[in-house]
Amino acid sequence: MLYRENGQFKSSYRADQQILPIRQDRIAMALLLLVAFVVVPLSAPEYWFRAILTPFLILSLAALGLNILVGYCGQISLGTGAFMAVGAYAAYNFQVRVEGMPLIASLLLGGLCSTVVGVLFGVPSLRIKGLYLAVATLAAQFFVDWSALRLKWVTNGSDSGSVSVAGLQVFGIPIESPAAKYLFCLSFVVVFALLAKNLVRSNIGREWMAMRDMDVAAAVIGIRPVYAKLTAFAVSAFIVGVAGGLWGFIHLGAWEPAAFNIDRSFQLLFMVIIGGLGSIMGGFLGAAFIVLLPLLLDRLPAMLGIPMSTAMSSHLTSMVFGALIVFFLIVEPHGLARLWATAKEKLRLWPFPH
Repeated sequence: MLYRENGQFKSSYRADQQILPIRQDRIAMALLLLVAFVVVPLSAPEYWFRAILTPFLILSLAALGLNILVGYCGQISLGTGAFMAVGAYAAYNFQVRVEGMPLIASLLLGGLCSTVVGVLFGVPSLRIKGLYLAVATLAAQFFVDWSALRLKWVTNGSDSGSVSVAGLQVFGIPIESPAAKYLFCLSFVVVFALLAKNLVRSNIGREWMAMRDMDVAAAVIGIRPVYAKLTAFAVSAFIVGVAGGLWGFIHLGAWEPAAFNIDRSFQLLFMVIIGGLGSIMGGFLGAAFIVLLPLLLDRLPAMLGIPMSTAMSSHLTSMVFGALIVFFLIVEPHGLARLWATAKEKLRLWPFPH
């Protein structure tokens, strides 16, 4: 088989612990990045960029940030939409109030503001957990929605909470075309995915996983719960805040608080659960499932030549989509990433039994 490791020897511990220790994985990743950065911008139609690729990348980044908190540290959160809103509105304020502020700096500073809010709402995790913590983080959603609608300085004087941005550029290069926006988001996603992968493999990542598996035992062996939980909230909120800035600046261009409502929080949580908790790839697989499958189901009646009204098609899509979510969770409760990992293990050992 093509996925065998015969002849691949590791002469050092560092080589054995690299992110992609198998040569086939490194080749596949290089080809995937080549297609994403070169082939797709040159060949994909404009509709794909606007409706599929750019939303998929930004939601993957947000799911990646949420997975660090929920999947790796075991702290459930329902305030992800609020942290995205903080990142978007903070980046907007930096952009309009500071003359000549670079776009990348605005997005990163928006992520830092989201970090502060995330840590504040993460403080209850030191005393409560489970559904009680979910309710505490849900308070962030209502607080941020109220702030965006009532505090005029958050929206630079807008009465409705609606804001807009235009004339985006990076290093003098305009970010106006759908392909340019896609490449800009793709660059952010690649950098943050690499940083997150290295972070969860480090000491702090092991502390997060120890808190997730058994917080009492982790505290007994010397792991500080305050440090572990609050750093997970900080890192997660930072990544989610940057994703919120990208969602507002790059994908929407103009937005209001409803763009980051509680439905967005549940959508991201479903992405993490379906894609796979505690997996960097799980965020991407979950985002692909949530973003691409409804589009496919909407077009399926026309592809099969079945006459159906728009309302009926919409309801049928929702029912089939919900049924598929339940089916996947029953078949593999650990998510799509676990299915992928199992398939890789079988390929590595084939034709021997597993």
